[in-house]
Amino acid sequence: MNHPVIIAGGGPVGLLLAFDLGRAGVPSVVLEERAEHHSNEHVGTFHSRLVDVFTERGLMDELGEQPKWPALHFGMVWLDLSKLESEYNLLVSQTQIERTLQEQASKAGADVRRGHRVTGYSQDESGVNVQVNGPDGEYELRGEYLVGADGRDSLVRELAGIGVTRKGKSWYGILGDFASYDGEFEAGVRKGGVFGALPEGTGRWRLQTVEFDRDAPDESVPPTSAELMENIKRVTGEDKHVGDPLWIRRYVGTTQLAERYREGRVFLVGEAAHHYVPTASHGLNTGLNDAVNLAWKLTAAMRGWAPEGLLDSYHTERHLAGFRACQAAQAQMALIHPLDKVEALREVFEELVKVDEVNSKLATWSTDIEYPVRAEGDLPIVGHRVPHVALKTADGETSTGEALSAGRGVLFDLSQGAELGDLAGWQGRVDVVRAQPTEDLNAPALLVRPDGWVVWAGDDAESLSTALHTWFGEPSAN
Repeated sequence: MNHPVIIAGGGPVGLLLAFDLGRAGVPSVVLEERAEHHSNEHVGTFHSRLVDVFTERGLMDELGEQPKWPALHFGMVWLDLSKLESEYNLLVSQTQIERTLQEQASKAGADVRRGHRVTGYSQDESGVNVQVNGPDGEYELRGEYLVGADGRDSLVRELAGIGVTRKGKSWYGILGDFASYDGEFEAGVRKGGVFGALPEGTGRWRLQTVEFDRDAPDESVPPTSAELMENIKRVTGEDKHVGDPLWIRRYVGTTQLAERYREGRVFLVGEAAHHYVPTASHGLNTGLNDAVNLAWKLTAAMRGWAPEGLLDSYHTERHLAGFRACQAAQAQMALIHPLDKVEALREVFEELVKVDEVNSKLATWSTDIEYPVRAEGDLPIVGHRVPHVALKTADGETSTGEALSAGRGVLFDLSQGAELGDLAGWQGRVDVVRAQPTEDLNAPALLVRPDGWVVWAGDDAESLSTALHTWFGEPSAN
């Protein structure tokens, strides 16, 4: 049996990719080595733009109301989110994310197979042959594309011959949630590294240490409360007692970025493409946006209307995002360690973040990505994600987010009568929403891709036609 897309890795990134493909009518097989979901881990930087992505797909309704974490740091220098109306973070259980995405991906037609591990593959001009080890033994799948969502030590990446660039300090940390803790809130840099004790608003406490350029126990040795207490003592010089964890994990690594995100019919997403210290940036968010970017482009290829270069644009756009995220992580580690050599730098930095523009730039460094699609003279919104704003149409009220929920591109015509040309040839790929002008968008018309990025803005029919051909292919015969 030939499968359109085979996904190696069933964490949140692989599952969101499968969901997006499924809702566009493209079946996929997800092969996940773990038989069970992650333990009940929280993601402290499930940021507002990702909330928009999940809202467009109806996934926030499935996740339900989540507690907000009203803080964000850059290298443990705290930023002021109260000055940024659209910036906030949610605390969302990774178990809940995975379960929700698996359920919705399966409903959309994905075949999610837990306890199945990719062991090898080969590719040719028309597809990929993937070797799998499952509960009942070895078998092979044939697909048109293979996506590696298989983490930091990606086998898919290795077999594709894609190198990684590793930079900077290594890190070793312990992270866990506890039902109670007899200490107080703390989150800061010590001589030995970073220690945080954070109340989560649910009665639980999250305790965390991070040390740099220190050897960690072998990955086969499970992390324990005793190990965490030893690390806290080493980092802070203080004895702090912790009980049994609700969950606990160790994390180690070095900042690494794949040299390319595509090799023929093989693509990389998530930590297979980029890996960096989790306390420094938005790792899960960056990975989930990889999935959103790739899904619609694979859909276009499967349906036969992908314009030349569309699949290559996945690397161009998301490698930039991965680079910026890794860059931010490196910069933050340079602000933290070794503390005796960076104290003056931190003092200067703490003054700089009081400047509103600096505060805003750092808060959105890894989330407000501008793709290189804007030509000279284009409006500033081009290359950015369209914000969720209310719109008034002849049929009533809607919003940009609601219009994107169908998973197609959208032309938002706010011009009240500009001649934008014949759009019938792109029906089924691009919806047209005519609405009253709004200062929140500040453009007469906008062309938005299915992933939410604006690729054209203006009122010129010729340049709109060029953008439609560039991103949505040749028009079909009327």
